[in-house]
Amino acid sequence: MLNRTRGIFGFQVGRRGSDRGIAVLAAVAMICASSSHAVTFAYISNDSNNVSVIDTATNTVAATITVGNSPVGVAADPSGRRVYVANSGDNSVSVINVKTRKVTATIPVGVNPEGIAVNPAGTRVYVTNNRDGTVSVISLKGKKIKKKATVTVPVGVLPLGAVVNPAGTLVYVANNGVTNTISVISTATNQITATIPIGGTAGAGPAGLAINPTGTVLYATKVLDDTVSVIDTASNTVTTTIAVGTHPTGIAINPSGTRAYVANLDSNNVSVIDTATNTVAATIPVGTSPVGIGVDPSGNLVYAANNGSNNVSVIDTATNTVTTTIAVGTGPEAFGLFLR
Repeated sequence: MLNRTRGIFGFQVGRRGSDRGIAVLAAVAMICASSSHAVTFAYISNDSNNVSVIDTATNTVAATITVGNSPVGVAADPSGRRVYVANSGDNSVSVINVKTRKVTATIPVGVNPEGIAVNPAGTRVYVTNNRDGTVSVISLKGKKIKKKATVTVPVGVLPLGAVVNPAGTLVYVANNGVTNTISVISTATNQITATIPIGGTAGAGPAGLAINPTGTVLYATKVLDDTVSVIDTASNTVTTTIAVGTHPTGIAINPSGTRAYVANLDSNNVSVIDTATNTVAATIPVGTSPVGIGVDPSGNLVYAANNGSNNVSVIDTATNTVTTTIAVGTGPEAFGLFLR
């Protein structure tokens, strides 16, 4: 089981007896693969310093790739060529070549990188640095990756989840610390254009973020409040709050935008939100301490990474039941965009 402690910024997770006390991990899942891809893979970051590659056609582990220390965030680019992994333990990002399944570059970023997101064009990678309150921006030069972050953007306290809107014009960053805010970054200027207060328990800021396919609604998990905030992106205001399970972390939206799936860390289940009514339509038991969650491009399957039981639950969205469980590495996180 995880050694959990509470800190000034909210619910925390300690790994391997470490005193790093990083904030609870969130899952921001957007689907970056097009329906034309014949095969979809799920890239699951494990605290055993590797990534399990799951072939979703067979729901088996096709490869295991060694990355940096304590990998957390995962993001696949829309082209399907690369997967980026944020290594919280050594302040770096591993770049995986999807074809060869090898790490081709390691990029230094800020302190304790956790969240990671790629823009729709696949030309920018955004990394939240939890301990120094910044976002590192990694750029591509043609088809080549620059070997260091080109820009560092100061955001709020203890940033975790990040998501880019479908237009590629804005990045939303969940500030899990005492401010209880979401920073909005313009991708054109790399400047904060707005700060969204989401209220709730002091020090219980947002963790996981997901945005609907039209970019009009943003969803944020509130770990200590056991809720999901629903935000109108036109006005940058919270329109409603949805009660879910205990300590919600990761959140993902299906390709049609009709359902949001929330991993509830301490309920050992997934809440299914009907986005038309913003109510919980179903609750699905999964493994122990689910953190990361994602929906496959077809919308037929949901993958939940169970940090406490070292496996991934595969959910059939038609029946809202777990159809299989896949053993992976130790302490899977799968924080971010881990399907392609």
